[in-house]
Amino acid sequence: MMGEAERTPVTGRRRPARERVLAAAARRFYADGITATGIDTITAEAGVAKMSLYNNFSSKADLVLSYLEARHEEWLRRYRSRLQRAETPRDGVLAVFDTYIDSADAAHEQGFRGCGLLNAAAELPADDEGRALVRRHKEEVERLMAAHLEELLPGRPDAARATAEHLAFLLEGAVVRAGLEGDSGRLRHARGMAARLFEQF
Repeated sequence: MMGEAERTPVTGRRRPARERVLAAAARRFYADGITATGIDTITAEAGVAKMSLYNNFSSKADLVLSYLEARHEEWLRRYRSRLQRAETPRDGVLAVFDTYIDSADAAHEQGFRGCGLLNAAAELPADDEGRALVRRHKEEVERLMAAHLEELLPGRPDAARATAEHLAFLLEGAVVRAGLEGDSGRLRHARGMAARLFEQF
């Protein structure tokens, strides 16, 4: 029987094959890894024929890239939602940490394994386009924090950039430890450390 996730929320109709393939790939890539997940596994979980997959994605590599782009966009949506509640530049920086916490909590039932983008990058060759996409994502996260910090530290752009780099390192370390431990505890701790850092400004 088709689950609710296979139907569009408004019409109740079956989702297009591309969406189902991408959703299935996202679940399996995150849970099992890219290399360990074959096309047959994805099509079986998506409930589509292999031809449907190749009608929408030219190759597994194309599917992986689409998966990474979708994860990036999902993260940005969560961040923008958090940012709507931010009242100060300090809140804006902490919204980045909160977005990672939200992502960890959302993945808890499936089994949180850390940052899906970094996990994927670890499996890809050094010159792979997917790794470049992951790098751009991480650079954007750091730029977002730097923009908030520039508001918090007017006239001190170097200090804002240095602090953003510091917080990016803190955040990425917390993501790795949280992924190993399977919950958002380390991320919450990192958020608290970031909040205490602001007391020095």
